[in-house]
Amino acid sequence: MLGPLFKPITTPKGLSMTGYFRSFLKSGHSPTLFAAFLYFSFSCCIWVLNGAMAPFISETFNLTPAEKGLMLSIPIMAGALMRFPLGLLSQYIGRKKATLVEMAMIAVAMLFGFFFVQSFNDLLAMGVLLGIAGASFGVALSLGSGSFPARHKGMAMGLVGAGNVGTALSVLIAPPLAQAFGWVAVYGLAAIAISIPMLVMIVFAKEPDDLNEHASFKEHIACLFEKDGWAFSLIYAVTFGGFIGLATFLPTYYYDQFAVSKIQAGQLTMLAAFMGAALRVFGGWISDRWGGINTLTVVLLTIAGSLLACSFAGESLTATTLLVMLCFSALGAGNGALFQLVPLRWPAATAVAGSMIGEIGALGGGLVPATMGLSKQYAGSFAWGFVLFACLALLMLLMLRKMQQRWTRTWAEKGGRARVAASHTSAAPAKVPTPVVTATGRI
Repeated sequence: MLGPLFKPITTPKGLSMTGYFRSFLKSGHSPTLFAAFLYFSFSCCIWVLNGAMAPFISETFNLTPAEKGLMLSIPIMAGALMRFPLGLLSQYIGRKKATLVEMAMIAVAMLFGFFFVQSFNDLLAMGVLLGIAGASFGVALSLGSGSFPARHKGMAMGLVGAGNVGTALSVLIAPPLAQAFGWVAVYGLAAIAISIPMLVMIVFAKEPDDLNEHASFKEHIACLFEKDGWAFSLIYAVTFGGFIGLATFLPTYYYDQFAVSKIQAGQLTMLAAFMGAALRVFGGWISDRWGGINTLTVVLLTIAGSLLACSFAGESLTATTLLVMLCFSALGAGNGALFQLVPLRWPAATAVAGSMIGEIGALGGGLVPATMGLSKQYAGSFAWGFVLFACLALLMLLMLRKMQQRWTRTWAEKGGRARVAASHTSAAPAKVPTPVVTATGRI
Protein backbone atom coordinates (compact mmCIF):
# COMPACT_ATOMS: atom_id res chain seq x y z
CA MET A 1 0.00 0.00 0.00
CA LEU A 2 2.84 2.36 0.80
CA GLY A 3 5.02 1.33 -2.10
CA PRO A 4 4.39 4.40 -4.32
CA LEU A 5 5.71 6.70 -1.60
CA PHE A 6 9.34 6.23 -2.47
CA LYS A 7 9.64 7.56 -6.01
CA PRO A 8 12.43 10.02 -6.85
CA ILE A 9 11.42 13.70 -6.97
CA THR A 10 12.35 15.68 -10.08
CA THR A 11 11.39 19.05 -11.50
CA PRO A 12 9.47 19.09 -14.77
CA LYS A 13 11.46 18.98 -18.00
CA GLY A 14 14.76 18.83 -16.13
CA LEU A 15 14.53 22.42 -14.87
CA SER A 16 16.67 23.55 -11.95
CA MET A 17 14.82 24.77 -8.88
CA THR A 18 15.57 28.39 -9.84
CA GLY A 19 14.37 27.79 -13.39
CA TYR A 20 11.27 26.04 -12.15
CA PHE A 21 10.40 28.92 -9.81
CA ARG A 22 10.85 31.47 -12.58
CA SER A 23 8.65 29.39 -14.85
CA PHE A 24 6.09 29.16 -12.07
CA LEU A 25 5.99 32.95 -11.53
CA LYS A 26 5.61 33.63 -15.25
CA SER A 27 2.70 31.21 -15.53
CA GLY A 28 0.38 33.40 -13.44
CA HIS A 29 -0.06 36.92 -12.01
CA SER A 30 2.64 37.29 -9.33
CA PRO A 31 1.48 40.68 -7.87
CA THR A 32 -1.90 39.15 -7.04
CA LEU A 33 -0.14 36.17 -5.47
CA PHE A 34 1.87 38.54 -3.25
CA ALA A 35 -1.19 40.61 -2.33
CA ALA A 36 -3.08 37.45 -1.34
CA PHE A 37 -0.12 36.28 0.76
CA LEU A 38 0.09 39.62 2.60
CA TYR A 39 -3.67 39.72 3.17
CA PHE A 40 -3.66 36.21 4.61
CA SER A 41 -0.58 36.95 6.76
CA PHE A 42 -2.15 39.98 8.43
CA SER A 43 -5.44 38.14 8.85
CA CYS A 44 -3.73 35.21 10.60
CA CYS A 45 -1.78 37.61 12.80
CA ILE A 46 -4.95 39.32 14.01
CA TRP A 47 -6.97 36.11 14.25
CA VAL A 48 -4.74 34.66 17.01
CA LEU A 49 -4.19 37.88 18.99
CA ASN A 50 -6.02 36.58 22.05
CA GLY A 51 -3.86 33.47 22.02
CA ALA A 52 -0.68 35.52 21.70
CA MET A 53 -1.74 37.72 24.63
CA ALA A 54 -3.35 34.93 26.67
CA PRO A 55 -0.91 35.07 29.61
CA PHE A 56 -1.63 38.80 30.01
CA ILE A 57 -5.38 38.37 29.60
CA SER A 58 -5.50 35.41 31.99
CA GLU A 59 -3.67 37.40 34.63
CA THR A 60 -6.08 40.33 34.27
CA PHE A 61 -9.24 38.22 34.67
CA ASN A 62 -7.75 35.39 36.82
CA LEU A 63 -9.02 32.68 34.45
CA THR A 64 -9.28 28.95 35.17
CA PRO A 65 -7.79 26.45 32.67
CA ALA A 66 -11.26 25.74 31.27
CA GLU A 67 -11.98 29.47 30.88
CA LYS A 68 -8.68 29.92 29.07
CA GLY A 69 -9.59 27.14 26.67
CA LEU A 70 -13.00 28.71 26.02
CA MET A 71 -11.49 32.14 25.41
CA LEU A 72 -9.01 30.71 22.90
CA SER A 73 -11.54 28.48 21.13
CA ILE A 74 -14.10 31.17 20.31
CA PRO A 75 -12.03 33.12 17.72
CA ILE A 76 -11.15 29.88 15.94
CA MET A 77 -14.73 28.64 15.87
CA ALA A 78 -16.08 32.02 14.78
CA GLY A 79 -13.51 32.30 12.00
CA ALA A 80 -14.42 28.83 10.80
CA LEU A 81 -18.12 29.63 10.61
CA MET A 82 -17.47 32.84 8.66
CA ARG A 83 -15.32 31.22 5.95
CA PHE A 84 -18.05 29.70 3.84
CA PRO A 85 -20.21 32.87 3.67
CA LEU A 86 -17.16 34.90 2.63
CA GLY A 87 -16.26 32.33 -0.02
CA LEU A 88 -19.81 32.45 -1.31
CA LEU A 89 -19.78 36.26 -1.37
CA SER A 90 -16.54 36.22 -3.34
CA GLN A 91 -18.20 34.23 -6.11
CA TYR A 92 -20.64 37.11 -6.71
CA ILE A 93 -18.72 40.32 -6.03
CA GLY A 94 -15.25 38.96 -6.88
CA ARG A 95 -12.47 37.76 -4.62
CA LYS A 96 -10.56 41.03 -4.60
CA LYS A 97 -13.62 43.03 -3.50
CA ALA A 98 -14.46 40.38 -0.89
CA THR A 99 -11.01 40.75 0.69
CA LEU A 100 -11.43 44.54 0.92
CA VAL A 101 -14.85 44.18 2.55
CA GLU A 102 -13.42 41.75 5.07
CA MET A 103 -10.40 43.90 5.94
CA ALA A 104 -12.65 46.91 6.53
CA MET A 105 -14.70 44.78 8.93
CA ILE A 106 -11.50 43.66 10.69
CA ALA A 107 -10.55 47.30 11.30
CA VAL A 108 -13.95 48.00 12.86
CA ALA A 109 -13.67 44.88 15.03
CA MET A 110 -10.25 45.94 16.32
CA LEU A 111 -11.63 49.36 17.27
CA PHE A 112 -14.35 47.62 19.28
CA GLY A 113 -11.63 45.75 21.17
CA PHE A 114 -9.70 48.94 21.85
CA PHE A 115 -12.66 50.92 23.16
CA PHE A 116 -15.06 48.41 24.71
CA VAL A 117 -13.32 45.28 26.11
CA GLN A 118 -13.46 45.67 29.88
CA SER A 119 -14.75 42.34 31.21
CA PHE A 120 -14.50 38.62 30.48
CA ASN A 121 -17.86 38.69 28.68
CA ASP A 122 -16.57 41.56 26.52
CA LEU A 123 -13.52 39.44 25.80
CA LEU A 124 -15.67 36.55 24.60
CA ALA A 125 -17.54 38.95 22.31
CA MET A 126 -14.20 40.18 21.03
CA GLY A 127 -13.29 36.58 20.27
CA VAL A 128 -16.25 36.37 17.92
CA LEU A 129 -15.11 39.55 16.16
CA LEU A 130 -11.57 38.21 15.84
CA GLY A 131 -13.16 35.40 13.85
CA ILE A 132 -13.70 37.87 10.99
CA ALA A 133 -9.95 37.70 10.35
CA GLY A 134 -10.10 33.91 10.33
CA ALA A 135 -12.57 33.92 7.43
CA SER A 136 -9.87 34.93 4.93
CA PHE A 137 -8.46 31.51 4.12
CA GLY A 138 -10.47 30.17 1.19
CA VAL A 139 -10.71 33.51 -0.60
CA ALA A 140 -6.99 34.23 -0.15
CA LEU A 141 -5.95 30.89 -1.66
CA SER A 142 -8.39 31.11 -4.55
CA LEU A 143 -7.40 34.72 -5.33
CA GLY A 144 -3.67 34.00 -5.22
CA SER A 145 -3.80 30.81 -7.27
CA GLY A 146 -6.60 31.80 -9.65
CA SER A 147 -4.37 32.88 -12.54
CA PHE A 148 -2.03 29.87 -12.30
CA PRO A 149 -2.48 26.66 -14.34
CA ALA A 150 -3.49 23.40 -12.68
CA ARG A 151 0.06 22.01 -12.62
CA HIS A 152 1.22 24.97 -10.48
CA LYS A 153 -1.76 25.44 -8.19
CA GLY A 154 -0.22 23.37 -5.39
CA MET A 155 2.79 25.69 -5.35
CA ALA A 156 0.65 28.84 -5.60
CA MET A 157 -1.64 27.75 -2.80
CA GLY A 158 1.36 26.74 -0.73
CA LEU A 159 2.88 30.21 -1.10
CA VAL A 160 -0.35 31.99 -0.17
CA GLY A 161 -0.96 29.53 2.63
CA ALA A 162 2.48 30.37 4.01
CA GLY A 163 0.69 33.49 5.22
CA ASN A 164 0.19 31.30 8.29
CA VAL A 165 3.49 32.90 9.26
CA GLY A 166 1.23 35.66 10.58
CA THR A 167 0.55 33.45 13.58
CA ALA A 168 4.29 33.35 14.29
CA LEU A 169 4.55 37.13 13.98
CA SER A 170 1.57 37.56 16.29
CA VAL A 171 3.05 35.54 19.14
CA LEU A 172 6.40 37.26 18.60
CA ILE A 173 5.21 40.87 18.38
CA ALA A 174 2.01 41.03 20.45
CA PRO A 175 3.48 40.07 23.88
CA PRO A 176 6.15 42.84 23.92
CA LEU A 177 3.55 45.36 22.74
CA ALA A 178 1.13 44.16 25.42
CA GLN A 179 3.81 44.49 28.07
CA ALA A 180 4.76 47.99 26.90
CA PHE A 181 1.31 49.49 26.22
CA GLY A 182 -1.21 47.11 27.73
CA TRP A 183 -2.91 44.25 25.92
CA VAL A 184 -6.05 46.25 25.05
CA ALA A 185 -3.91 48.78 23.16
CA VAL A 186 -2.73 46.00 20.81
CA TYR A 187 -6.21 45.87 19.30
CA GLY A 188 -5.93 49.54 18.37
CA LEU A 189 -2.53 49.00 16.77
CA ALA A 190 -3.99 46.10 14.76
CA ALA A 191 -6.75 48.38 13.44
CA ILE A 192 -4.06 50.63 11.98
CA ALA A 193 -1.90 47.78 10.68
CA ILE A 194 -4.65 46.21 8.57
CA SER A 195 -4.49 49.25 6.26
CA ILE A 196 -1.20 47.92 4.84
CA PRO A 197 -2.60 44.82 3.09
CA MET A 198 -5.67 46.83 2.05
CA LEU A 199 -3.51 49.29 0.12
CA VAL A 200 -1.43 46.52 -1.46
CA MET A 201 -4.60 44.71 -2.51
CA ILE A 202 -6.08 47.84 -4.09
CA VAL A 203 -2.91 48.76 -6.01
CA PHE A 204 -1.43 45.42 -7.11
CA ALA A 205 -4.09 42.70 -7.18
CA LYS A 206 -6.42 41.90 -10.04
CA GLU A 207 -9.38 39.58 -10.19
CA PRO A 208 -8.37 36.26 -11.86
CA ASP A 209 -10.39 35.16 -14.86
CA ASP A 210 -10.62 31.49 -13.89
CA LEU A 211 -14.27 31.77 -12.85
CA ASN A 212 -16.13 33.05 -15.87
CA GLU A 213 -19.70 32.52 -14.71
CA HIS A 214 -21.61 32.26 -11.46
CA ALA A 215 -22.65 28.86 -10.26
CA SER A 216 -26.01 28.29 -8.62
CA PHE A 217 -26.27 28.08 -4.85
CA LYS A 218 -26.93 24.35 -5.22
CA GLU A 219 -23.66 23.95 -7.11
CA HIS A 220 -21.85 26.02 -4.49
CA ILE A 221 -22.84 23.74 -1.65
CA ALA A 222 -22.56 20.51 -3.67
CA CYS A 223 -19.34 19.44 -1.99
CA LEU A 224 -21.15 19.48 1.36
CA PHE A 225 -23.07 16.41 0.18
CA GLU A 226 -20.12 14.41 -1.12
CA LYS A 227 -17.91 11.95 0.71
CA ASP A 228 -14.79 13.56 -0.71
CA GLY A 229 -15.75 16.94 0.74
CA TRP A 230 -16.10 15.51 4.22
CA ALA A 231 -12.95 13.40 3.89
CA PHE A 232 -10.91 16.49 2.95
CA SER A 233 -12.52 18.47 5.75
CA LEU A 234 -11.75 15.90 8.43
CA ILE A 235 -8.11 15.60 7.35
CA TYR A 236 -7.86 19.39 7.34
CA ALA A 237 -9.33 19.44 10.84
CA VAL A 238 -6.14 17.65 11.89
CA THR A 239 -3.60 19.55 9.76
CA PHE A 240 -4.90 23.12 9.80
CA GLY A 241 -7.08 22.67 12.87
CA GLY A 242 -4.05 21.35 14.71
CA PHE A 243 -1.89 24.20 13.44
CA ILE A 244 -4.19 27.06 14.45
CA GLY A 245 -5.43 25.37 17.63
CA LEU A 246 -1.96 24.56 18.95
CA ALA A 247 -0.52 27.91 17.85
CA THR A 248 -3.27 29.64 19.81
CA PHE A 249 -2.80 27.49 22.90
CA LEU A 250 0.99 27.14 23.05
CA PRO A 251 1.70 30.51 24.76
CA THR A 252 -0.61 29.42 27.57
CA TYR A 253 0.92 25.94 27.63
CA TYR A 254 4.50 27.18 27.86
CA TYR A 255 3.60 29.79 30.48
CA ASP A 256 1.63 27.39 32.70
CA GLN A 257 3.65 24.20 32.18
CA PHE A 258 7.21 25.53 32.27
CA ALA A 259 6.82 28.87 34.11
CA VAL A 260 8.63 30.83 31.41
CA SER A 261 7.98 34.55 31.04
CA LYS A 262 5.06 35.81 28.96
CA ILE A 263 7.41 37.07 26.25
CA GLN A 264 9.44 33.84 26.24
CA ALA A 265 6.22 31.85 25.85
CA GLY A 266 5.49 33.85 22.70
CA GLN A 267 9.01 33.38 21.36
CA LEU A 268 8.90 29.61 21.84
CA THR A 269 5.53 29.46 20.11
CA MET A 270 6.93 31.54 17.26
CA LEU A 271 9.57 28.88 16.53
CA ALA A 272 6.90 26.25 16.01
CA ALA A 273 4.45 28.47 14.12
CA PHE A 274 7.19 29.66 11.77
CA MET A 275 8.10 26.07 10.92
CA GLY A 276 4.48 25.29 10.13
CA ALA A 277 4.11 28.33 7.88
CA ALA A 278 7.39 27.74 6.04
CA LEU A 279 6.74 24.04 5.42
CA ARG A 280 3.34 24.79 3.91
CA VAL A 281 5.12 26.00 0.78
CA PHE A 282 7.19 22.82 0.75
CA GLY A 283 4.04 20.74 1.17
CA GLY A 284 2.45 22.34 -1.89
CA TRP A 285 5.64 22.07 -3.94
CA ILE A 286 6.43 18.46 -3.14
CA SER A 287 2.80 17.44 -3.61
CA ASP A 288 2.86 18.78 -7.18
CA ARG A 289 5.63 16.22 -7.84
CA TRP A 290 5.21 13.45 -5.31
CA GLY A 291 1.43 13.59 -4.93
CA GLY A 292 -0.74 15.02 -2.18
CA ILE A 293 -1.87 11.59 -1.01
CA ASN A 294 1.68 10.35 -0.56
CA THR A 295 2.68 13.53 1.26
CA LEU A 296 -0.32 13.41 3.60
CA THR A 297 0.51 9.81 4.52
CA VAL A 298 3.92 10.81 5.85
CA VAL A 299 2.49 13.97 7.42
CA LEU A 300 -0.18 12.19 9.47
CA LEU A 301 2.30 9.59 10.74
CA THR A 302 4.66 12.37 11.85
CA ILE A 303 1.90 14.33 13.58
CA ALA A 304 0.73 11.30 15.54
CA GLY A 305 4.23 10.30 16.59
CA SER A 306 5.35 13.77 17.66
CA LEU A 307 2.19 14.46 19.67
CA LEU A 308 2.39 11.13 21.48
CA ALA A 309 6.00 11.97 22.35
CA CYS A 310 4.89 15.42 23.62
CA SER A 311 2.54 13.73 26.08
CA PHE A 312 5.59 12.12 27.75
CA ALA A 313 7.89 15.17 27.52
CA GLY A 314 6.04 17.50 29.87
CA GLU A 315 9.02 17.85 32.19
CA SER A 316 11.52 18.90 29.52
CA LEU A 317 11.23 22.30 27.88
CA THR A 318 13.90 21.46 25.31
CA ALA A 319 12.37 18.14 24.25
CA THR A 320 8.90 19.65 24.11
CA THR A 321 10.06 22.56 21.95
CA LEU A 322 11.83 20.26 19.46
CA LEU A 323 8.87 17.89 19.26
CA VAL A 324 6.41 20.74 18.79
CA MET A 325 8.56 22.16 15.99
CA LEU A 326 8.57 18.75 14.28
CA CYS A 327 4.81 18.50 14.68
CA PHE A 328 4.24 21.98 13.24
CA SER A 329 6.51 21.19 10.29
CA ALA A 330 4.29 18.22 9.48
CA LEU A 331 1.11 20.23 10.04
CA GLY A 332 2.30 22.94 7.66
CA ALA A 333 3.34 20.47 4.97
CA GLY A 334 0.00 18.72 5.36
CA ASN A 335 -1.91 21.94 4.78
CA GLY A 336 -0.05 22.53 1.53
CA ALA A 337 -0.52 18.92 0.47
CA LEU A 338 -4.25 18.87 1.01
CA PHE A 339 -4.78 22.06 -0.95
CA GLN A 340 -2.79 20.66 -3.83
CA LEU A 341 -5.63 18.15 -4.12
CA VAL A 342 -8.58 20.54 -3.75
CA PRO A 343 -8.36 22.23 -7.20
CA LEU A 344 -7.93 18.83 -8.83
CA ARG A 345 -11.14 17.61 -7.25
CA TRP A 346 -13.19 20.82 -7.58
CA PRO A 347 -11.71 22.74 -10.53
CA ALA A 348 -14.79 24.92 -11.10
CA ALA A 349 -15.55 25.75 -7.47
CA THR A 350 -12.19 25.96 -5.74
CA ALA A 351 -13.02 29.07 -3.69
CA VAL A 352 -16.24 27.70 -2.23
CA ALA A 353 -14.93 24.15 -1.76
CA GLY A 354 -11.81 25.57 -0.11
CA SER A 355 -13.89 27.74 2.18
CA MET A 356 -16.08 24.81 3.20
CA ILE A 357 -13.09 22.57 3.86
CA GLY A 358 -11.32 25.39 5.68
CA GLU A 359 -14.42 26.06 7.75
CA ILE A 360 -14.76 22.52 9.06
CA GLY A 361 -11.00 22.22 9.45
CA ALA A 362 -10.83 25.35 11.58
CA LEU A 363 -13.78 24.14 13.64
CA GLY A 364 -11.57 21.18 14.52
CA GLY A 365 -8.92 23.66 15.60
CA GLY A 366 -11.36 25.27 17.99
CA LEU A 367 -11.58 22.01 19.91
CA VAL A 368 -7.84 21.93 20.62
CA PRO A 369 -7.60 24.75 23.23
CA ALA A 370 -10.86 23.65 24.85
CA THR A 371 -9.68 20.02 25.09
CA MET A 372 -6.28 21.01 26.45
CA GLY A 373 -7.87 23.28 29.06
CA LEU A 374 -10.34 20.60 30.17
CA SER A 375 -7.54 18.02 30.30
CA LYS A 376 -5.54 20.24 32.64
CA GLN A 377 -8.47 21.21 34.85
CA TYR A 378 -10.04 17.76 35.30
CA ALA A 379 -7.14 15.32 34.69
CA GLY A 380 -4.40 17.50 36.16
CA SER A 381 -2.24 17.28 33.03
CA PHE A 382 -2.15 18.49 29.44
CA ALA A 383 -0.93 15.03 28.30
CA TRP A 384 -4.36 13.62 27.50
CA GLY A 385 -5.04 16.48 25.10
CA PHE A 386 -1.93 15.53 23.11
CA VAL A 387 -2.90 11.83 23.14
CA LEU A 388 -6.41 12.51 21.86
CA PHE A 389 -5.16 14.61 18.96
CA ALA A 390 -2.56 11.96 18.04
CA CYS A 391 -5.30 9.33 17.87
CA LEU A 392 -7.33 11.55 15.56
CA ALA A 393 -4.35 11.85 13.23
CA LEU A 394 -4.07 8.05 13.01
CA LEU A 395 -7.79 7.73 12.26
CA MET A 396 -7.45 10.23 9.43
CA LEU A 397 -4.52 8.25 8.03
CA LEU A 398 -6.64 5.10 7.86
CA MET A 399 -9.42 7.00 6.11
CA LEU A 400 -6.97 8.56 3.62
CA ARG A 401 -5.48 5.22 2.60
CA LYS A 402 -8.98 3.84 2.07
CA MET A 403 -10.25 6.82 0.02
CA GLN A 404 -7.16 7.11 -2.18
CA GLN A 405 -8.04 3.91 -4.00
CA ARG A 406 -11.07 5.60 -5.59
CA TRP A 407 -9.44 9.03 -5.94
CA THR A 408 -6.62 7.66 -8.10
CA ARG A 409 -9.11 5.87 -10.35
CA THR A 410 -11.20 8.98 -11.04
CA TRP A 411 -9.65 12.45 -10.71
CA ALA A 412 -5.97 12.09 -9.70
CA GLU A 413 -2.89 10.24 -10.83
CA LYS A 414 -1.24 7.63 -8.63
CA GLY A 415 -0.14 9.17 -5.33
CA GLY A 416 -2.30 12.26 -5.82
CA ARG A 417 -0.55 14.10 -8.65
CA ALA A 418 -2.40 16.20 -11.25
CA ARG A 419 -3.44 14.29 -14.34
CA VAL A 420 -1.41 15.11 -17.44
CA ALA A 421 -4.51 16.02 -19.43
CA ALA A 422 -5.48 18.57 -16.75
CA SER A 423 -2.14 20.32 -16.81
CA HIS A 424 -1.05 20.28 -20.43
CA THR A 425 -4.07 20.06 -22.67
CA SER A 426 -7.29 21.89 -23.17
CA ALA A 427 -9.33 18.75 -23.70
CA ALA A 428 -12.73 18.54 -22.09
CA PRO A 429 -12.47 17.38 -18.51
CA ALA A 430 -13.46 13.90 -17.53
CA LYS A 431 -16.48 13.41 -15.30
CA VAL A 432 -16.10 12.27 -11.72
CA PRO A 433 -18.70 9.72 -10.67
CA THR A 434 -20.57 12.34 -8.62
CA PRO A 435 -23.59 14.37 -9.68
CA VAL A 436 -22.07 17.84 -9.70
CA VAL A 437 -18.44 18.62 -10.47
CA THR A 438 -15.74 17.57 -12.88
CA ALA A 439 -12.43 16.33 -11.64
CA THR A 440 -9.88 17.33 -14.21
CA GLY A 441 -9.21 20.25 -16.49
CA ARG A 442 -7.89 23.75 -15.92
CA ILE A 443 -9.32 25.93 -13.23
